Amino acid sequence: MNMTRRTMIGSLPLAAVSAASALGRDNGKPNTKLKIYLSCGAIGVKATMAQALDYAAQYGFEAIEADAGWLASAPENDVAQFLVRMKEREIVWAQAGLPVEFKKSEEEFQAGLKALPATAKALQRAGATRVGTWIMSAHPTLTYRENFKAHSQRLRQVAGVLGDHGCRLGMEYLGPKTLWASSRYPFIHTLPEMKELIAEMGRPNVGIVLDSWHWFTAGGTLADLKTLTNKDVVSIDLNDAPLNIPLDQQQDGQRELPCATGVIDVGGFLNTLTALGCDAPVRCEPFNAALRAMPPEQALRTTIASMRKAFSLIRA
Repeated sequence: MNMTRRTMIGSLPLAAVSAASALGRDNGKPNTKLKIYLSCGAIGVKATMAQALDYAAQYGFEAIEADAGWLASAPENDVAQFLVRMKEREIVWAQAGLPVEFKKSEEEFQAGLKALPATAKALQRAGATRVGTWIMSAHPTLTYRENFKAHSQRLRQVAGVLGDHGCRLGMEYLGPKTLWASSRYPFIHTLPEMKELIAEMGRPNVGIVLDSWHWFTAGGTLADLKTLTNKDVVSIDLNDAPLNIPLDQQQDGQRELPCATGVIDVGGFLNTLTALGCDAPVRCEPFNAALRAMPPEQALRTTIASMRKAFSLIRA
């Protein structure tokens, strides 16, 4: 996923998490369809697709992020062999990032849209069916209605191409006031508003990338989550919030690992989604400087331990 908005701000303390007692994916697996997936970029680990697959198998992740660019450009035989290795290791696809720039000029959007069918076809051949992006929650010149119209028109076209190739489009709203109040015109920053955009787009393959931190900073409730169904949730990001920071002062680049502070009701979040029968992939996305500074192996161990700690709260 495009990470340009997510520049880390300063250095943050990393709350300690319990070490994983075992690395096998089936050990202590709760009764949930949710899958823990590895997104190396989200935790500051540099890796090729092959390395990411090795890391996932070694440390006990159940899915990996799909690199749409690699799948579209790699020789077919290389992709076929990679899929065999995934199957042997019982690793499945999570989401791919959307390779279309829809937030800028019409020329850039049209260029990305023109190239999308080939990429979507490559995702389809590989069996990757989930594609995610995020919506900026403010704009310097467009009013809410103008921005809403632009997003619905452009993303409707994107969703149409993806749908023609068996792919779903997930869109993430950004919740903190520090973002939606950062420009003249606030835009979509809550779950109900995102559902309005999806309804306006009118495409059956469109849903939400649901982030626990954005849900929390937007003032979201468990009752809000209960308005969703499994098909509404394309992918999930899991994290916690720093202690002693007022809700309206939370910063996008300053988060903690899941269950590190208890500020976010991670257990309620996961249990509610599990009760809905949600089968989305779930990644750790803490944007935490201390985690990013760790050697890859330590970062991976720390990440899977925090995710297992979160999943251990699932009682459904």
